[in-house]
Amino acid sequence: MTDNQEVLVVVSKLKNYIRSTAGMNTSASAAPALSTLIRTLCDQAIERARKDGRKTVKDRDFQLPGGGLA
Repeated sequence: MTDNQEVLVVVSKLKNYIRSTAGMNTSASAAPALSTLIRTLCDQAIERARKDGRKTVKDRDFQLPGGGLA
């Protein structure tokens, strides 16, 4: 598994959250899909920090589609 395929979330925490919030099960494909979204958000945050001349990614660098902060 390459770094780009590594699961970035704690699967048990994800499953517990979905079960406790909605009473639903979580498929095996959910964690890799969420990891892909996280990678995209991180890549975008890295670019925002670089544009600001920083070497530290901050909370303000994470933005949801539409411009709101994550």
